[in-house]
Amino acid sequence: MTLAAGNGTALWYITRASGVVSLVLLTAGLVLGVLGTVRWKNDRWPRFAVVSIHRNVTLFAIAFVAIHVLTTIADGYAPVGFKDAVIPFVSRYRALWLGFGAVAFDLLLALVVTSLLRARIGYRAWRAVHWLAYASWPFALVHGLGSGSDSRFGWFVIVAIACAAAVGAAVALRLLRSTGPLRLRAGAGAAAVVLAVLAVAWYRGGPGRSGWAARAGTPANILSRQASSSAARGTVALSTTLPKSFDGQLSGHFARSSDNSGDVGVAFGAAVRGQVPAVLRLTLWGTAAGEGISMSNSSVTFAPVGLRGFSGKVVALQGNQLGADLTNPSGVRLHLTIVLNLDGATSTFTGSVHGNGSASE
Repeated sequence: MTLAAGNGTALWYITRASGVVSLVLLTAGLVLGVLGTVRWKNDRWPRFAVVSIHRNVTLFAIAFVAIHVLTTIADGYAPVGFKDAVIPFVSRYRALWLGFGAVAFDLLLALVVTSLLRARIGYRAWRAVHWLAYASWPFALVHGLGSGSDSRFGWFVIVAIACAAAVGAAVALRLLRSTGPLRLRAGAGAAAVVLAVLAVAWYRGGPGRSGWAARAGTPANILSRQASSSAARGTVALSTTLPKSFDGQLSGHFARSSDNSGDVGVAFGAAVRGQVPAVLRLTLWGTAAGEGISMSNSSVTFAPVGLRGFSGKVVALQGNQLGADLTNPSGVRLHLTIVLNLDGATSTFTGSVHGNGSASE
C-alpha cells in the first residue's frame, strides 16, 4: 500500500511501513471476524476474547490506514491530495491502483461512522455496513500490489501471500461451517479459487514485471526523476573538463502520458557512460502520430559528473534520432546527437549520444 519511489524522507518510510502494517492488521481483523461469526473457540481462546481482539485489531488497522493516508499526502513526492484519498479513480498518480486504496479507505470510514451512529441507525443497518467493510481487504491488497514500490520485493510478496492464505483459510472455514445449500457453498469456494488464480496471473504479468511503474500510470516527471537519480548513483567522475567532441552510450527508462485532447508527453531519463559520464533528461511534447509523436515543444538537460549542467531544446527530430542545442550557465554551447532504441514492453531504452562543444569549462 505504498507509492512508487521514495525521496528518502521520514514521511516516505512511514508511508511504506504504515501501508504494510495496515494490510497485516486488516487481514488479522478479517480472520478474527470470520472466527467470531462461526463461533470458533477453544480452552485458551473463549469466544468473547476472539470478539474483543477482533474489535481492537480493527481499530488499530483503521488508525494505521489513517497514518498511511496522511503521510502519503504530506510527503508530496507524488501528486496525491486528500481528494484522491477519498474519491476513487480521480488521481493523476496511478489512478486505478490508487483508486482501489481510496475504495478501501471509504469502506473503513463508513464502518467508523456507522459504529458511532449504531444506536441511531439500528443493529441491522450497522451489521450490513460491517459486512461490507470486509470488502476493504481485497481492495487494499490490490492497491498495495498495484501502487506499491515494494510489490516486487520478495519480503512483500511473502507478506501478501501469507495474508491471502490466512483469508483463504478463514473463508474455507466459513464455508465448511455454513448451513447453507451445498451447491451455493461449492460455488462460492470455486469462485474464490478462480479469483486467487486470476490474482496470481495478474501479478506475474503486471506488478511482478519490470516496467510496471510506467504501465501503472506513474506521471512522466516522476519516472524521469527516478531514472535520473538511479543513473547518477551509477556514474563515476572521470574528468574535470568537457572534451570538444565525445561519444557515450545510453541506458534508461521512459514514460508516455496523454490527455483527452490528444496531447502526448514522453519523458526519458538515462545514464550516459563513456568519455563523459552524465545524466541525460529529455522530455518531448506534441500530438500522437502513429506510434510516434509530432513534436511541438521539448526540454533537454545534460549533467556531466563534476561539471556544470547544460539545458536546451531539441532542434531536429527524425525517426529515432534527434539533435539538441544546449548551453550551461557560463554560456558554453553543446550540441548533442542522440539515437534512441525503445523497448515498449519494458519502458526502457538504450542508445548513443555524440557531443560537440567547448574544450573547457
